[in-house]
Amino acid sequence: MPIEQFAHGFDPFTGIVVFAVSLLIGGLAIYVAARYVVYNGKPGSLTFEHAVLTALLGAVAWALLAWVPLVGSLLALVGWIAVIRWRYPGGWVKAGVTGLAAWAAAVVVLAALEVLGIGSVSALGIPGT
Repeated sequence: MPIEQFAHGFDPFTGIVVFAVSLLIGGLAIYVAARYVVYNGKPGSLTFEHAVLTALLGAVAWALLAWVPLVGSLLALVGWIAVIRWRYPGGWVKAGVTGLAAWAAAVVVLAALEVLGIGSVSALGIPGT
């Protein structure tokens, strides 16, 4: 089979745009969650850029741990929460609640995008989206 058939319809620019938008959605979800869970809506919380990097690091942690047979998903979830705990103040419980709130925020954003006809993105750095 010629290599052209594998590459048919593949546009690297589209892949980069989907990656960037997915990362921004994941960062937005973490930013909103951390602002209300960690900082209780008070000014002085960490930046959106901090949240985007947290989403990227969380995605890397998930990718590195999820492949482990039988317990990979659990290890990946603990690794993802550990990234949130490392990047934001508070303990394990606050990091877990932040992660749950980030997941909920990502689901809302992705549902809104789906209604608008934009369904080809996900929330990078947010498991299960």
